[in-house]
This record gives sequence, C-alpha cells and structure tokens, in this order.
Amino acid sequence: MRTFTPKPDDIVRSWHLVDADGLVLGRLATEVASILRGKHKPTFAPHVDTGDHVVVVNAARVVMTAGKADRKVAYRHSGYPGGLTETRYSDLLATRPEEVVRNAVRGMLPKNRLGRQMIEKLKVYAGETHPHAAQRPEPLDLPRARRSVATPADT
Repeated sequence: MRTFTPKPDDIVRSWHLVDADGLVLGRLATEVASILRGKHKPTFAPHVDTGDHVVVVNAARVVMTAGKADRKVAYRHSGYPGGLTETRYSDLLATRPEEVVRNAVRGMLPKNRLGRQMIEKLKVYAGETHPHAAQRPEPLDLPRARRSVATPADT
C-alpha cells in the first residue's frame, strides 16, 4: 500500500471560532493543535499541512489549574549573553494573554518549518471581538476541553 499524499487541490481549509472563556489551557491547546494539524480530516498526512484556521477569542479568561499560574515560568532569551528573561504565567495572563495561548499551542505542534507554517493559521485575541468576520468562522465545540469549575477549596 502506498503512502497517501494530499495534493494542493485536495486541501480544503475552513475557519473555526473557539471561545476560551473558562477552558483549561492545556486541554484547549491540545484540541486547537489537532485542528491546526488537520488530524480531524480523512485527508490527514503527517508531512503535509492540511489543517484549518482557528480563531481563539476570550484568551484572557483561560484557566490554569492547580495554582500553575503562580508556579509556572515562561522563559525568553534575547540572544545576547545574560539575556534570559523569566515571567510568571500569572503576570503573562494579566498583560499578554494571547501569548499564553499561542505558546501552549506552539509547544504541541511539530518543531520544524511545518510547525511554523501551522502556527500562522492560529489567531488569538484577548477579548470577544476579532477582525475575521469576513471569513465566517464556524463556532467550534471542544468536547474534550473541559471548563474549569470552582471547587469549595478554591473559595
């Protein structure tokens, strides 16, 4: 049996809209990464970008469980000696929530030029509005990305 390789004519891209309000960050990122890769399509091939575009709104309302927002640290390096910058996720969620979601999804994509091509199809916005109404994104229900519920210990 020969390996199936989708031709450019076989690839049909659609637009999806995901509301991240109350969703757990890691579970949201796995679902979005799967759609960006195209694993939900019958024409999926691991060496070809067959995925769809995803617009994530309400990124500022994403939830991190078990106190990870205070414990996890995001690192950036400027490229110069001593240029390592550490930022807590709680600070990132307050200042740049789009980067929190984008970094979580980027970590679940391939680490090569194919992954860089896939991440360009992800559009993340902190609020409810987005400029992609002309593409008519379809609301996407993520059944495996659970919404966080407050436990009595959290109150």
